Amino acid sequence: MPRPTPPLAPRMADITPFHVMELLRRARELEAAGRDIIHMEVGEPDFPTPQPVLDAATRFLSRGDVHYTATVGLPALREAIAADYHDRFGVTVSPERIVITPGASGALMLALAATTGPGDGWLLADPTYPSNRHLIRCFEGVAQPIAVDAAQAYQPTVAQVDAAWAGHTRGLMVATPSNPTGTLLDATQLRALADCVRRRGGWLIVDEIYQGLSYGVEASTALAVTDDAFIVNSFSKYFGMTGWRLGWLVVPEGRTRDIERLAQHFYICPSTVAQHAALAAFTPACRDILEARRHTFAERRNLLLPALREKGFRIDAEPQGAFYIYADIANLADDCEILARRLIEEAGVAATPGIDFGNHRPRQHIRFAYTTRSERLEEAVARIGALIGR
Repeated sequence: MPRPTPPLAPRMADITPFHVMELLRRARELEAAGRDIIHMEVGEPDFPTPQPVLDAATRFLSRGDVHYTATVGLPALREAIAADYHDRFGVTVSPERIVITPGASGALMLALAATTGPGDGWLLADPTYPSNRHLIRCFEGVAQPIAVDAAQAYQPTVAQVDAAWAGHTRGLMVATPSNPTGTLLDATQLRALADCVRRRGGWLIVDEIYQGLSYGVEASTALAVTDDAFIVNSFSKYFGMTGWRLGWLVVPEGRTRDIERLAQHFYICPSTVAQHAALAAFTPACRDILEARRHTFAERRNLLLPALREKGFRIDAEPQGAFYIYADIANLADDCEILARRLIEEAGVAATPGIDFGNHRPRQHIRFAYTTRSERLEEAVARIGALIGR
């Protein structure tokens, strides 16, 4: 008699698929069958790892001394990040407050694990990056979405946070630049939100993983306006090191040891090779490469924005950062999932349906990533126009 299959944890019923990854799987199937697919779905820079980073990794590996590091990361890397905050933003952060993590996801997991108990609520924008609400659920918390629209640049306001704050609310999570919208919070907005959360006795988590990728606006950090937030960052986006899986968390003063105890059990330490390689990311030679790439992203954005509008997509809140355009499709289709499926199957263009990002009018939106060459973006727009008849 077959043994009955034990049930999984109840939380699994609330973890929905990441639709963009399902879309990527289908794109790979079509490519394997000989179709040409233009990728505008995944938030991954198309540039290779900068050569100075590769050279640093090669030098380190050639010695063969690849062992564990301290759980909180290489002291030299923590110091380099602290120096970068000072040099770029004029902010003084002790290296002791910087914890190196396996990607920004590892940083967010640590921040949530340290602050979230069963039933604790987290306020967050809707739309937002989908993993945020699922990680909250994994730590037995409850996502409290705040509906945000283009008129407010898809960012929550102090009035909304005050109105949504409940007895079980633990804190607020914001992103600047944001995924999927590419919009920013300026210093005045961040200070007001931080003061609101502080007045409420809650925690603030700020996702800054697209920091550095801003266009027409200087890059900034929430650390310039608040010293008691958890700041999540990454080497994946601006630094172009997605597959290296390396990020960091800036923790409030006096909380490093608490975070370290969690990290010891979660993952022992981040990748040793990735950490040594990342030391080169802060060199002048690497910075020149990264800034040139930022300018290329700006050119792509400036190409794609008017082209999509010409095809009938509404973009009422222009992205100032990251590499996404969150477009309203109401004039073109009734359902983003159907449109996304038609785009990939009939036009060979992969884009992410809005259903990935929340519950506030998601089927009215689609996200385009400009992480491919300009000539491919032009071809994608031509294919989209042919499909929708514009």
